[in-house]
Amino acid sequence: MRAAPTAQARPGQGPGRPALLQSMIDAFRTPAVRARILFVLGCLIVFRFMAHIPVPGVDRTALDVLFQSNQLVAFFDLFSGGGLRNLSIVALGVYPYITSSIVMQILTPIIPSLSALSKEGEAGRQRINQITHWITVPIAIMSGYGQLLLFSRAGVITHPITLVGDGSLETLTIVVSFVGGTMFLIWLGELMTERGIGNGLSIIIFAGIVAGFPTLVGQGFLARDNAAGLLILAAVGLLLVFFIVIFNEAQRRVPVQYGRSVFRGGRVYRQSGATHLPLRVNSAGMIPLIFAFSIMILPGTIAGFFYNPSGAGIVNSFWSFIYTAFSPTSFVYWLLVFFLVVIFTFFYTMVIFQQQQLAENLQKNGGFIPGIRPGAPTQQYLNRVMLRITWGGALFLGLVAVLPFIFTEITGVQALQLSSTSLLIVVSVALETMRQLEAQLLMRNYEGFLR
Repeated sequence: MRAAPTAQARPGQGPGRPALLQSMIDAFRTPAVRARILFVLGCLIVFRFMAHIPVPGVDRTALDVLFQSNQLVAFFDLFSGGGLRNLSIVALGVYPYITSSIVMQILTPIIPSLSALSKEGEAGRQRINQITHWITVPIAIMSGYGQLLLFSRAGVITHPITLVGDGSLETLTIVVSFVGGTMFLIWLGELMTERGIGNGLSIIIFAGIVAGFPTLVGQGFLARDNAAGLLILAAVGLLLVFFIVIFNEAQRRVPVQYGRSVFRGGRVYRQSGATHLPLRVNSAGMIPLIFAFSIMILPGTIAGFFYNPSGAGIVNSFWSFIYTAFSPTSFVYWLLVFFLVVIFTFFYTMVIFQQQQLAENLQKNGGFIPGIRPGAPTQQYLNRVMLRITWGGALFLGLVAVLPFIFTEITGVQALQLSSTSLLIVVSVALETMRQLEAQLLMRNYEGFLR
């Protein structure tokens, strides 16, 4: 039987060429893979173009001052994919959809009708996805109006933000633009997932973070002539990237044996083989961080509706307390972030793990774990193993989330509050995209990026 050609066997390859470079060349030489890559790049160009179309009535000078002095808007900007920095029509980004997804993830096991839908295969998943889109619209309306109030009080919006009277038409126009921009990004991200490579929504967030890195570093360090702080952050960043890759790729290999009967020439032969079942230490990826920060941003957004800096009274004091407590400068804020990240890591991991139904699939294919009975005992064993190894991933993600606060308190260097979270998202999206690109290359008999 003729062996499939590999990248080393292909003519025209120079001797000693690095595997990563050769894989990139192979990707662009393959028409189908090249089309997918170019499609993603084209969608990102459209996204970045829209991120520079501001809504009416924006004072750019006041907006730049607000970003330099207020860390809260940096949190919003992370989920907007960089669109908030210009207060563009895509300023909300995909944050409302992420919040809607969190709501559906929590409600699906609780509400019987949603639970039944989730078990109906592809049709049920599409129906749940449609409901998620519907919930996104009111969340986007509330988030858009709340952000307008926040920016109006900072002097960024030149006209009054109100639902009645003067300025109501402008307010309605901006809110509708925000909602339309969010739904467009969701559509664009899903289109990238379908026709491109990688998860489209994650790539949009990735592109916004990467596009903002030079500006953020310049504002945080170079503009203040803090070369030492920049070097320290670079060293910590490289070390963090190393550990992110380690934890993302770490896995527990559970031994699995297969035994099946094969009918040949009128006789039944028993065949057996041994392999392993890889259980990832951080199977949740960056999702718990996005979930946690989305939840933590929500109270501050709601408080922005009612909080008046110049007001008085018990009610205003309550909303002032909520607004301050859920600010990224508060110790309580980061403590809650750590616990939420740990909780969401276990929650998301177990939800996804249960949906895979590994024990049932093993039993159907004649596989078993040595020393463990098939069926329910296998599922219980896998659940115990998954819970134990998830502790490592959960604590690591929690540490990554609060690392900027710890770093700032110890060194006094005002690092970017979202630097480690942004770095985790960038590395995780890059690794996941490389895996999918590698799969595309392996399907066409080329060597991939990873070894």
